[in-house]
Amino acid sequence: MAERYSFSVEAEHRGERLDRFLADRLAVTRSAVERLLEEGAVALSLGQAVKNYRLRGGEEIWVEIADPVPAEAQPEEIPLHIVYEDEDVIVINKPQGMVVHPAAGNPSGTLVNALLYHCGGSLSGVGGVLRPGIVHRIDKDTSGLLVVAKNDFAHHALAEQLKTHAVSRLYHAIAIGNLREDRGTVHKPIGRHPVDRKRMSIAKAGEGREAITHYEVAERFGAFTYLKCQLETGRTHQIRVHMASLGHPLLGDPVYGGDGTRFQALHNAHFAGQFLHAAVLRLIHPRTEREMCFTAPLPQNFDTVLALLRKEYC
Repeated sequence: MAERYSFSVEAEHRGERLDRFLADRLAVTRSAVERLLEEGAVALSLGQAVKNYRLRGGEEIWVEIADPVPAEAQPEEIPLHIVYEDEDVIVINKPQGMVVHPAAGNPSGTLVNALLYHCGGSLSGVGGVLRPGIVHRIDKDTSGLLVVAKNDFAHHALAEQLKTHAVSRLYHAIAIGNLREDRGTVHKPIGRHPVDRKRMSIAKAGEGREAITHYEVAERFGAFTYLKCQLETGRTHQIRVHMASLGHPLLGDPVYGGDGTRFQALHNAHFAGQFLHAAVLRLIHPRTEREMCFTAPLPQNFDTVLALLRKEYC
């Protein structure tokens, strides 16, 4: 069972850093508190729960510490859709519903468990024992391409490409509503939701992390829009949060307001999460320095829903 704590901040703690305050009360290190903050396990009634937040006095703080996960991810024989593989990298077309790495609530059945079985010891150790090889992630209910590093050399090179935006990622999505413009850019910072720590949200100026999404309309259905979204940055839930901020959440996304449409009620058998697919991945091979481009076709449920939309709204 998860452990839950709540604290009221007295005036005498005004100006104290949040991480120090929690480390004292939970009797843990500040690095342990930082991990809790990164995992969204801390909620704050005022302001944003980040480690350097200065308490004002009067806040309520809630902490939920989940059950511990295994010390190391274990190999599991799980089928993988491998798009490309060599001694340095492996590119996977991840199915919707698969979690990328073990965490509280998902200790097994993840992409990492499958990779450990397939690759054995040939995964980079930069990400730690629970995230070997993982350079970037896609959400559980997002399908499509991601690259995994099979050694530390490749991991560092790919991480630098992500940092400098040398890796290009194109997503296909279905949004609710009819977007006004044929193309546009959302440039809004993203941070943890101030109350629901399992969600992300648009952050206030000077807070959160810079996030940029370029989008282009591929097809219109009146009540829905088929989009292609190019990531310039790669924040958690970025496309989902950005499209919701425009008033057009992704179809089938229960977290950001894209659930419960009449269309979904009629065709619910084809829904298992948001309609978001990482379709194109471009990168520079870390060893050969050759540009590589990978593509993944739309999953069957995505194709089916597009066909239904064309039939019903065109």
